[in-house]
Amino acid sequence: MRLSLDKALAVGNQLEVEAINGTKHILLTPSMAAQCGYSMESDPWGNTRIYTSLMGCFVDNKDDATFKVDLRLQMYGENPSAVVSHDVSQTCSYTRWASREILCDRNYMEVSHHIANLDAEAKGQTRDGKDDKLNVNPEASGASQGIWKMTFYTPEPVAMVLQEAEQAGYAAKTTSSRLVMRSPYNTAETYSEDVAGVPMEVFRVSTYYMAPQGLNVVNLAAACPKGGVLFTEDMISWHVPRRVTPLLDGSITVSEMHMGINGQRLDRSQMAARGYTLSTTDFHIVVEIPLGSPDGYYKSHAPDYQYHITYFVEPMLEVLWRTDDTQDDTRYKVLFPIMTPPMPQSPQIQDNTVPETRVFSVLLGTFLHDVELRNITFSTGVLTVEESNAKGFTVQEHSLANGSKIFSLKVPFDADVVLKHNPERMVTSYFLPLIFGLIILPEETPFALPVDLQASLQDVVLPIMSGTCDQNQFYISVKFGSHGSNFKAIVGPRELTAEMAEDYNFYENGTHLSLILPYTAKDAVFELLTAESVKSRIDLLLLDRANDWVLADLYLACYFPLKATECHPNGTMTALAVKVESTRNLKPSQLTLKDLSCTPQFSDDRFAYFSFSVDTCGTTRTFFDNYMMYENEIRLSYNNAKGAANTSPVDPDYRQTISCFYVVNETQTVAFSAKPRTYEPAAEIGTGLLMVQMRLAQDPSYELFYQAEDYPVVKYLRQPLYFEVELMHSSDPYLELIAENCWATLYEDRTSLPSWDIIVDSCENRDDSYATIFHPVVSDSRILVPSHIKRFSVKMFTFTKDNEVLKDQIYVHCDAVICDTSSQADGSCRGQCVHPPGQSYSRPAGVKRERRSTDSTRQRQISSGEIILSNL
Repeated sequence: MRLSLDKALAVGNQLEVEAINGTKHILLTPSMAAQCGYSMESDPWGNTRIYTSLMGCFVDNKDDATFKVDLRLQMYGENPSAVVSHDVSQTCSYTRWASREILCDRNYMEVSHHIANLDAEAKGQTRDGKDDKLNVNPEASGASQGIWKMTFYTPEPVAMVLQEAEQAGYAAKTTSSRLVMRSPYNTAETYSEDVAGVPMEVFRVSTYYMAPQGLNVVNLAAACPKGGVLFTEDMISWHVPRRVTPLLDGSITVSEMHMGINGQRLDRSQMAARGYTLSTTDFHIVVEIPLGSPDGYYKSHAPDYQYHITYFVEPMLEVLWRTDDTQDDTRYKVLFPIMTPPMPQSPQIQDNTVPETRVFSVLLGTFLHDVELRNITFSTGVLTVEESNAKGFTVQEHSLANGSKIFSLKVPFDADVVLKHNPERMVTSYFLPLIFGLIILPEETPFALPVDLQASLQDVVLPIMSGTCDQNQFYISVKFGSHGSNFKAIVGPRELTAEMAEDYNFYENGTHLSLILPYTAKDAVFELLTAESVKSRIDLLLLDRANDWVLADLYLACYFPLKATECHPNGTMTALAVKVESTRNLKPSQLTLKDLSCTPQFSDDRFAYFSFSVDTCGTTRTFFDNYMMYENEIRLSYNNAKGAANTSPVDPDYRQTISCFYVVNETQTVAFSAKPRTYEPAAEIGTGLLMVQMRLAQDPSYELFYQAEDYPVVKYLRQPLYFEVELMHSSDPYLELIAENCWATLYEDRTSLPSWDIIVDSCENRDDSYATIFHPVVSDSRILVPSHIKRFSVKMFTFTKDNEVLKDQIYVHCDAVICDTSSQADGSCRGQCVHPPGQSYSRPAGVKRERRSTDSTRQRQISSGEIILSNL
C-alpha cells in the first residue's frame, strides 16, 4: 500500500508518522518502521511516499484478503507547539498471493509463506505428549500467534525464541494463511553473497510454529540486491541476477516479469513512452532508465564546495517464477532507489557586457531549482542580494521552462566596487572581480563561484588647463577630467607638494583647482628681459600617476613690468640683470660690468643688482644733440679675477647693455617761500590696543603652560594653581602690568555667583586661610621686561553649601591694569600690593563686585579655562 503526501502539506515542516492501533498511537521511528514493514521516501522539496507492507504491524488483516491501515501524520513547523495532524485511513483488497512472497523494500526484507489455516487450533485441540516432548515447553519460551522459535543461518545457525528475535529488531507473525518474517538490512543475522556479480544481502531462517497437527517448521529466505547498477552519460542500467541462487534449490520457469516506478507497475506502452526497457541476458534481468527521466529528479550537491548534481529514481522489479519440481510459485518484488554518483557541473558564465552602455552584465547558470543565490563578494566586501539591489545593482533570478534557473547581475562602471586602470592614455579598463555565494536547499550547503569581468572603453576625458596674467602673477585654472584629481601636477621642474600648494594659493572644489603664482616664483623661468619688462613663463604638466602619461600641459608666458635700468639725478645708475632660460648655467654673482672689479651689490640664483656712479666701472659717455648718454655693459667674462673659468665656451654669451640719457642744457625755476613758525612741532598722538593674557602654568618653574586643548584641567584639592598674567607684544620698559582684582566663580560667567576673591586691590585676600602668594619675575630669554608679567598662586578649592560640594569646578578671572611708570600723574602705578598697613583687602562672598574707575583703555579683563577638582 502506498500513501503519497503532496509537498504543499509537508514543505517547511518536520513529518512524524504514527500507526494507529485501536486506541494506541505508535510512533514509527526508523528502527520501528524497518521492523514493522513501513518505509518512507521524501524528495528534498517535501514530496513524500509512505509504503506499508500488507503484512506489516498494526495492519488490520481480514483473512489475508482485506487490509486496513490507519496512520496519523503530524507536521511540526518552526514553532514546536504548532502541530498539524492528519489522520489517514485506507482499506484495500489483495488476493493474488503466491506461495512465497519476497519483498525487498528500501529499509527491510520480508518473506511470507503460505501455511495451512490455523483456525482449528483455536477450537480447543490439544497437542499430544509427543509434541510436548519435541517442543519441550513452547509457552514457557514466549510462543505467540503459534510461533515458538527461529533459527537464523549466518550461515552458522543462531537460535532465538520469538521475544529475543523481536528484541533484535526482527518481526515474525502468522496470519490466517501465511507465515511472515521480516528483517531490517545489515543486522547481525544477515550476510552478503555475490550472485552473478551482483552483491546481495541474504536473510535465511527456519521458523517453528504450532499448527493443529503439531509443531511445524518452515524454511524461509530472502535475498535483496545491494548493487548491480551501471551508469553512462545518458543511461542507468540496473542488473538483477536472473537466478537468485540463495532462494532456489532447482530449476525454475519465469512466468511474469514487470518493471515499475515508485512501487507502481508500468505496462509496455508506459515504458515505451518513457524510454524504459526490461530485458534479460543469460545471467541478469536488466532494467534501463534514461538519465533525466521525469519519474526521477535531479538534486544539487557541493562536495569540496564545487557544484555537482545527482539524479535519483526508484525503479521496481517484479518477477513471478515457478519451481519445476514442486510447482510452487514465488513472487519476487524489489523497490530499489538509485542515485547517480555526483556529476560535476561547470556553470556557464555569459558576459553580456556592452562597454558603450557602461554597465557590466553577466549571466550565471544553469542551476537546478534547489540552488539559491545568497550573496556576492565585491572588491569592497560582501553584500546580500537585497543589499546589492539597494545599492543600485540589479540582481535577478530567471526560471527556465525545464525547471532550472539562471542568475543575472548588472553593475554600472562607475560603482565603487569596480576597479579601474588605464592601459593606454585614452583607454580605461574596468575590472569587476566577483564571488557568487550560493547555497543548496534545503540543506543550505554553501558553494562559491568566482567570476572576473573586464571591459575596456576609450572614454578618458582629459583635464583642461587655462591661464591668465596680471601685472604681478600667473592665474592658472584646471578643469578635472575623468581622472578627477588623481594625477600628478608638475609645476616647472618640481612635483606640486603640500608646501608648494600653500605658497601658490592652491584651491580645489572637487571639479576644478586653481593656482596663483608670482612671476618671480622659483618654478617660473625668464625668457626675455627688455628695458621695461621681463617675459616670465610657467610650465604646468598633469601626469598619470601610474604611467607618467601627459594628460594636459600648459605653457603660460606673459610680460610683466620690470625696469631693468634706472637713472638717478645724482649721476648714479642702477641695473638689474636676470638669468634667462637660455643661460641656465649662469651664476648671477659672477656677472660684472666692463670693469671686472665692479660686481653686483646683491645677487641670488636669478638676479644680480648693480649700483654705480656714471663715472666709474668703465662707463662710457657720448654726446649727441642736446643729450648726454652714459653706457655700460653687464657681462660674464670667461675667467674671473683668479683666472678660473666662469663658464664653458659652449655656453651662450651673456651681454646686457645698460644706458642712461641726461639733458645737457636745461633751465629749471625753483620757487621758495618761508613764514615764521608759531609753535614747536610735536608728534601726533596715536592709539592702539595692548593685549593681556592669563595662563595656567604646569609647575612653579613657569616654563610649561596648559594650552586651550588641555582644558578642562584636573587638579587635586589644595594643589597649587600657578597663574601668569602677561602684557603681550610690547617692549616699552615704562609700562607696568598690575593684577588689580582676581576672583573665582563656579560658572564661566565672570559676574556669576557664588564667587571668592583671590586678589583684592592688587593684594592677596587676607580673609582667606590659604592666602594668595605672589612670585617674583626676573629677566630671561623669554622675559625681556619683567614689569610686564605678574605671577601668583592659589590652592585648589571648590564651592560648598551646607558642607556639600556644589560643583567640582572653578573659573578664575582677573582685572588687569596697564600703567605708565614714567608719569607721576598715574596713581595706579604704585606697584603690586602697595597699601597702608592694617587695611583689609577682602569682600564678602556674594557681594557684587564694583568696577574700578580706572580708564577702560588701560584695564583688561581676562579669564582662565575650566579647572576641575579631582575626586581621587
